[in-house]
Amino acid sequence: MQTMAAVQKQRSIGSIQFLPVNLFAAVMGISGLSLAWRQASKAFGISTAIADSCGMIAVLIFIVLGVGYLTKWFLYPQRVKAEFNHPITGNFFGTIPIAILLLSTVIGMYSERSGQALWVTGTTLALILCVVFVSRLLNGNLEPVHKVPATLVPVVGTLDIPVAGGTMPFPWAHEINLMSLAIGGIVALVYITLIFSRLAHHAPMPPGLTPSLIIMIAPFEVGFLGYTNFEQRIDPFASLLYYFGLFLFIVLFFKVFRKSIPFSASWWGISFPIAALTNAALKYGMYVDSWPLIAVSVLLLALLSIVIVVLFVRTVSMLVNGSLLKG
Repeated sequence: MQTMAAVQKQRSIGSIQFLPVNLFAAVMGISGLSLAWRQASKAFGISTAIADSCGMIAVLIFIVLGVGYLTKWFLYPQRVKAEFNHPITGNFFGTIPIAILLLSTVIGMYSERSGQALWVTGTTLALILCVVFVSRLLNGNLEPVHKVPATLVPVVGTLDIPVAGGTMPFPWAHEINLMSLAIGGIVALVYITLIFSRLAHHAPMPPGLTPSLIIMIAPFEVGFLGYTNFEQRIDPFASLLYYFGLFLFIVLFFKVFRKSIPFSASWWGISFPIAALTNAALKYGMYVDSWPLIAVSVLLLALLSIVIVVLFVRTVSMLVNGSLLKG
């Protein structure tokens, strides 16, 4: 009877073997929300309670997903291998080191050494994954239709290294950050070109992949944050990155936010790019000290907060009704 009950329960909530790796994007989005509210607290003199709460939630979700995915890897290694080798889904493994890098900043607010340890771990994983996925690109015989925005995720991971570690005290951190900016910036330019070509010359992406279009703003806004953290200043080049990312977001917003696109775990892919844009807008608005730009940053913070809440509620609903972990 107990065995039958366990089987029935597994059927009702799904199986760990179907845990999607792209759920780690939730950690990225919520961490980004925490960092955005922390910026807002400094800029507008408001409480850090929201930033602290979001940070704790991001840490808890990462622990749960980390344990869950390690369990999947142990019990169903072939499924993990198939997911990693998939030309589209495999790119979302880049969400893991990015999540670690962002958590290094979140946790670093409370424990400097823990933040540094996480940054070293995330940096190592991000650089390794970037090597793997660029190598795949150069193997040849890739289908043009597989060059979707999600292919940017492992690349954006290298740009996040200086975002999280721009002020790391290690004597070698300066060169690692500079190298990461070089790799992420140039490779992102190559990938953006391939993605624009695919979107312009081939059939539209399936509805399930449409939300990932927002990922295209990430190299510009994450690049802005990484570059300004590294340089410790905002110059015209940084401004160009910010403004083009904002322009691209406006163009893509009306293509993504449509009722006809069904909800799935892949929608979490929009959270971190919007979080990067919001953090960049807050930083740039405070630098320029212009009320229209500050207003834009406030609107983006409100949008990001609403998006994260909606994604969280709908994901929990999918988990409860069994559709999230269903094959």
